[in-house]
Amino acid sequence: MTATLDIARHNANAPTLAADAAPGADDHQPLIGLSRPALAEALAGLGIPDRQIRMRSGQLWSWLYGRGLTDFAAMTNISKDLRLALGAAFTLARPEILTEQVSSDGTRKWLLRFPGKTPGEAPVDVETVYIPEHDRGTLCVSSQVGCTLTCRFCHTGTQPLVRNLTAGEIVGQILLARDRLGDWPGAERPAEGHVPDAERAVSNIVLMGMGEPLYNFDHVRDAMAIATDGEGLSLSKRRITLSTSGVVPMIPRAGAEMGVMLAISLHAVRDDLRNELVPLNKKYPIADLLAACRAYPGLSNARRITFEYVMLKGVNDSVADAKELVRLLKGIPAKINLIPFNPWPGSPYECSDWETIEAFGDIVNRAGYASPIRTPRGRDIMAACGQLKSDSERVPAWKKRRAGAGEAH
Repeated sequence: MTATLDIARHNANAPTLAADAAPGADDHQPLIGLSRPALAEALAGLGIPDRQIRMRSGQLWSWLYGRGLTDFAAMTNISKDLRLALGAAFTLARPEILTEQVSSDGTRKWLLRFPGKTPGEAPVDVETVYIPEHDRGTLCVSSQVGCTLTCRFCHTGTQPLVRNLTAGEIVGQILLARDRLGDWPGAERPAEGHVPDAERAVSNIVLMGMGEPLYNFDHVRDAMAIATDGEGLSLSKRRITLSTSGVVPMIPRAGAEMGVMLAISLHAVRDDLRNELVPLNKKYPIADLLAACRAYPGLSNARRITFEYVMLKGVNDSVADAKELVRLLKGIPAKINLIPFNPWPGSPYECSDWETIEAFGDIVNRAGYASPIRTPRGRDIMAACGQLKSDSERVPAWKKRRAGAGEAH
């Protein structure tokens, strides 16, 4: 049974990034998402002596990302006067939860609100999804509000790009999920919904939510540096997967500067069809994309690239397509995820028949590639792959100017 949980308790007890607390709207600077050097700089600006900066930065980092605190007053190894000064200058606020839904299969979807980045700028909403399994939990994180791409099979692609998320907003999704799942030392796991019987409720991160991560490279890179920091969230780079539709020039940088696992949203084996399904292919065709994959830093049998292939009935699911996929990927250490298409209102495609998907997978398997068929999760709450979308819209610059002029009068 699908459930929408009561989130009043969370919003009452946890500080949130409400619209009236937007960066620039008051004097409280967000600390979540700052790199270690930026955190040190922020503390120096508070007047903390140089000789204490490293120690104080380490203490704060541990409280923020090791224990998940949202209140400076609870940081017991910091003096009371400094805690008061920190509280007066900075915020540890989480995104606001607008809705929280739990699927019949245990998948959770949060609709989260972030304030505008400047005074008067409208807040924006994104979706974040948590997928529990018996031995692990995967958090699907968004990197943009909307998407700059227009992949025809993807619901997010029908929402034009509003803006990039900041590193703090990306990390904030992880922190909020850990809050809600009781995933901090000493915290209790929630009674409602399914949470894995494992040491960590959030053990894996996939950058497969709203947006194209490589078109928000700097913020995604900085957020993943925090996620993998050994003195904080401490997630293994091998448990983080970045999915791209094929921004070829950024793929080598992703390997060199992030070192996370790579997934390619492929979905077609011919340029004419991929041009239709993934219009970015017109700029970076399949041959260029696969060349970048072959050169991905650290690529090996232990660090394989995942190729995602959504199964569209009568479009890309033939025996010939399966054989061509095997030919194209020859020599690339790879895993191929076959994804049954998840429908959404107005979608132009249907999911391939199960027998067709299995036959396609058999061909790929016989060629020596692992080709798991991804079990659809969260379909009943529109949380499955390709179904995420929010109602946020980009406000044209002329409207912002007109609104500003109106407020001036």
